[in-house]
Amino acid sequence: MRKEQKAQLIDSLYEQVSSYPHLYISDIGGLDSVQTSKLRRLAFRREVKLVVVKNTLLIKALEKTGIDYSELFPVIKGETAIMLSNSNNAPAKLIKEFRATAAKPLLKGAYVEEAFYVGDENLETLVNIKSKNELIADVVALLQSPIKNVVSALQSGGNTLSGVLKTLSEKPE
Repeated sequence: MRKEQKAQLIDSLYEQVSSYPHLYISDIGGLDSVQTSKLRRLAFRREVKLVVVKNTLLIKALEKTGIDYSELFPVIKGETAIMLSNSNNAPAKLIKEFRATAAKPLLKGAYVEEAFYVGDENLETLVNIKSKNELIADVVALLQSPIKNVVSALQSGGNTLSGVLKTLSEKPE
């Protein structure tokens, strides 16, 4: 491969990595063509971009992004595929679901919600991680809960009070 072609591939990888906030590095080596096609179809349906990459080109593309991905560099060896997604846990769920029928893909590392996760043992953590929007929704729901209780108590208390007054007014003296 000529130097110009490598530069184009690095630029292409840089564009792809930069356009997604979440990066997963996985090992899909050893999957046959049928399993690989099945994984690609599943990734497409889940809006996860799956790209098989050369390690040195990936490292150069990551260095170009401006984010310090050096924590992931040690795991970028062997056969490597990257999974890019706008959803923080979609690739982790995809890997977990696919591994129910196959031994791979293995999670080498991930950059999710501005944090690094290195090693396959972090897969369960990544599956259960919530996005910022989900966390904000949880906080809003928690903040609204006491207000709803107060409003409902006032409304039910008003109905009870008016019922008591009505009963008292209808009562013969």
